[in-house]
Amino acid sequence: MERGNVGTCLQSRVWVLVCLSIIPSFHLTAQDYRAQALRILHTVPLIDGHNDIADAIRERGGLDSVNFAVNQPKLMTDIPRLRSGAVGGQFWAAYVPVTTMDSGPHPAVYALEQIDLIRRLCSRYGNALAMATTAAEVERNFAAKKISCLIGIEGGHAIENSLGALRMFSRLGVRYMTLTHWRSLDWAVASTDSSHRGLSDFGKQVVLEMNRLGMLVDLSHVNDMTMSDAIHASKAPIIFSHSSARALTNHARDVPDSILRLIPANGGVVMVNFNPGFVSEAVRVYGDSVAERARLLRAAGADSVTRADSMRAWESRAPHATLEQVADHIDHVRQIAGVDHVGIGSDFDGITEVPNRLEDVSKFPDLIAELLRRGWTEADVEKVAGLNILRVLRDAERVATELRGR
Repeated sequence: MERGNVGTCLQSRVWVLVCLSIIPSFHLTAQDYRAQALRILHTVPLIDGHNDIADAIRERGGLDSVNFAVNQPKLMTDIPRLRSGAVGGQFWAAYVPVTTMDSGPHPAVYALEQIDLIRRLCSRYGNALAMATTAAEVERNFAAKKISCLIGIEGGHAIENSLGALRMFSRLGVRYMTLTHWRSLDWAVASTDSSHRGLSDFGKQVVLEMNRLGMLVDLSHVNDMTMSDAIHASKAPIIFSHSSARALTNHARDVPDSILRLIPANGGVVMVNFNPGFVSEAVRVYGDSVAERARLLRAAGADSVTRADSMRAWESRAPHATLEQVADHIDHVRQIAGVDHVGIGSDFDGITEVPNRLEDVSKFPDLIAELLRRGWTEADVEKVAGLNILRVLRDAERVATELRGR
């Protein structure tokens, strides 16, 4: 800018603002956008819809085997990185393996053990973490500079077809339940099921009882018909705690546009997953090709050494998902459902691979920075970071109060 133009601009505050408004955005660096993202996340809590740290800790021998206060290089989550990632609230998944439906501890017992682990984790590291069951508690914890611990059961088999068990899980602080996992139930159908069934009559009772309890109905892992049935049955906003957009990645775990168009009337939110196979079509197709390659080698009678060599060569060509592709899914949900209906549901410590530049919980600000780089306003970024899911929690609490009043 020439000196004469600078002098003109400085003649009035209005002209200063005009000049600032026309400065090209390419003058901002990645560090500038990240600094802006961090400033936003210090005023609005970033709330992640799904993290499997409870199961990861359980697999490593339990709570006493992990010091969550220091960096844990074999995990994607610990307190230092939660702080670095400006996380304000986290839904910890009380994951219940589908194998418990056939053997081992009862699904309900397994769920109780996971809930116990989450509550003890939050209590043990009380300087940084605090339990929360309502939107107001999340906001109070955020003001006190603590990360809210919210609990979601992953797998409706945990209630063992009992509304009484559902009610007791609610009393223990469970704020959402994913209706199925990878296997269908008598009353809800999983995304892996090719049948065209949805919710049974009992399944609709489960949804309505969750409404009455103020527990969010989570539709990640269910098939399209169950998604539709639950959205139409629910009196409160639903969530997808960790799902992405099927229009971009043709995976059954992702949400089709036909369902995204139903979300605004319901008021719910789709919290975009980071699983590479859910956000990159190339990764999804490659994953299918690996399984097919192994099948063909076995069918051809190849020995174990030949199979291993061939698979190593095949796997060397593996594509990688990226942070930008995750942002693409957020953009797509915004485009179809609206900015009031999109959030973040990483699935950290429940996935074995991660997108480039989204390796762990410290990287959330980089994703927010990418949205800002794409032209998202600060007000819209605040919604995707946490305000949308806080609004859903409040709406669910309001509906529960109304239903109990009746």
